[in-house]
Amino acid sequence: MAKKRRLIVRIGILIGFVAMIIYVLYSSIFNNDNGMVSRGDQAPDFQLQTLDGKTVRLSDYRGQGVFLNFWATYCPPCKEEMPYMQNQYEKFKDKGVTILAVDVGEPKLTVEKFVKRYGLTFPILLDEKEEVIDLYGVGPIPVTFLIDKNGKVVDRITASLTEEDIEKYMTQIMP
Repeated sequence: MAKKRRLIVRIGILIGFVAMIIYVLYSSIFNNDNGMVSRGDQAPDFQLQTLDGKTVRLSDYRGQGVFLNFWATYCPPCKEEMPYMQNQYEKFKDKGVTILAVDVGEPKLTVEKFVKRYGLTFPILLDEKEEVIDLYGVGPIPVTFLIDKNGKVVDRITASLTEEDIEKYMTQIMP
């Protein structure tokens, strides 16, 4: 009798686990309201600190194209993109397009060393609490959002970018 009762309890627990797994899979596949910012959306405004302690808001750049890149120093594709982004920033900064590079979850000192090593001059923002990455629904990095002069998301790019890609995208958001 005790063996039968244990078997029933074990089967009940197993059914509960299977139901939870099915629910999670269903929610992740079919739930489109997951907070992910996509093409055509108004880019959510945010406020972050730069490496030199200045407060920056996305809305400060209204009227300009914004190449909003989420990255980290430990990310190999991010490391590869940074020199390309720097080259294109120099080319486009006087044409109404800027880069905002949001480092996600790393200490300021780590980011400062990386920026110095790569000679980056575009604004580097620190999302130490990972609030903005959550606001934008960013998963694996790098992720780049192309934002037009009106604050609309023109595109969301989830792939590593070549220098030619970056130039093409920055031209696309030039006011």
